[in-house]
Amino acid sequence: MNEALMDHATETIKVGSKSFAAAATLFPADVRRSVLMLYAWCRHCDDVVDGQELGFAPAAAAPAHDAYAELATLEEQTRRAYAGEPMTEPAFAAFQEVALGHAIAPQYAYDHLAGFAMDVHDAQYETIDDTLRYCYHVAGVVGLMMSTIMGAKDADVLDRACDLGLAFQLTNIARDIVADADIGRCYLPAAWLREAGIPPSELALPEHRAALATVAARLVDYAEPYYDSANEGIVALPLRSAWAIATARNVYRQIGIEVKARGAHAWDVRVGTSKAAKLWLLAKGGVSALTSRLRKMQQRPAGLWQRPPPERRRAEDGLRAPRHAAPAAGA
Repeated sequence: MNEALMDHATETIKVGSKSFAAAATLFPADVRRSVLMLYAWCRHCDDVVDGQELGFAPAAAAPAHDAYAELATLEEQTRRAYAGEPMTEPAFAAFQEVALGHAIAPQYAYDHLAGFAMDVHDAQYETIDDTLRYCYHVAGVVGLMMSTIMGAKDADVLDRACDLGLAFQLTNIARDIVADADIGRCYLPAAWLREAGIPPSELALPEHRAALATVAARLVDYAEPYYDSANEGIVALPLRSAWAIATARNVYRQIGIEVKARGAHAWDVRVGTSKAAKLWLLAKGGVSALTSRLRKMQQRPAGLWQRPPPERRRAEDGLRAPRHAAPAAGA
């Protein structure tokens, strides 16, 4: 067992996601190792595409960044990892251990990379369904991979894991609206912005903060049924894993609640949760995990966005064509 990889993964989540890092300590050791390894790969891919380090711009001047080429390289490295070839990049060595050890479907990994391709190609989000499709790729499919690590195979349980990823990403979008706008990105439905009277080009301007707060609150509210659906899924997980997932759910959901509560001031300082709040939410997650042993999983609510089958994913995301080729000159 390569402890250097574990050290790398632990440091990655410590810096990259304080919210999930707290919940991850609750997993049993073997599951925690695999979860952190997977997180390290996801973080690495995100950073490579954005030209960042652990979610932040590098301190030193970086060489010219070609996101299209980086995506192609990530896809090739992913193929090689599944083929069992030697991996020198720590994040891919970690991913290979997890992907092969837990038989994670290759389609999940490629679906995740397709989410980064949406950023590179400046995908537009007209409706909430468009936003949810992006959420699926960058977070919902991570829930599917995480659940596979925890031993989940039933489609209904996987749907709940995907729902949690969707809820997480909707919360992240609400929290980071202004920060994303500052780098030229917007994941909010354009239709919602028009209804609120906010020109997309003026999204980060202070004069629109009150209107923006109503859009953020709408997004936070939209995440609620997905958080509720995910809460049902912990019934099918082993107790320790159920505790970790219930805690992560509580922590991320609390971030959305705080964004909504702050209104127009939600983006003055990046919203997070204090150590005391995390401890309370951890205890609350423990209660949820214990009581879940006493009930059966309820039917998934009608009307929630449904992860697409593989054939439809390929059609929607262009996976039959060269995915990451740069646009033709003059396009």
